[in-house]
Amino acid sequence: MMPTVSSSTTSGATSQSSSATTSSAPAPVTENMFLKLLVAQLQNQDPLNPTDGTAFVTQLAQFQQLEQSINSGQDITAIRTDLDQLVAAQGSGTVTQS
Repeated sequence: MMPTVSSSTTSGATSQSSSATTSSAPAPVTENMFLKLLVAQLQNQDPLNPTDGTAFVTQLAQFQQLEQSINSGQDITAIRTDLDQLVAAQGSGTVTQS
């Protein structure tokens, strides 16, 4: 779990995110969002009490899982597109079976 950043360091981000929370659909999670949060956490951590190395490695593992999930989703979308095209081609009779 990521430690929370004090409200004084995120006041600019709060004003930007307040308009996003009024919409009905949440924004899709992207790699850039995760990286921005990770960098902000590193920049705003207390130098006298830095983030535990284990927590940092855990967050990197979560980023890797996110990236794999995005790649899997893209692969599934490509397969779905190919299958839809195949079904459409079979329906129109353009695909011949040998």
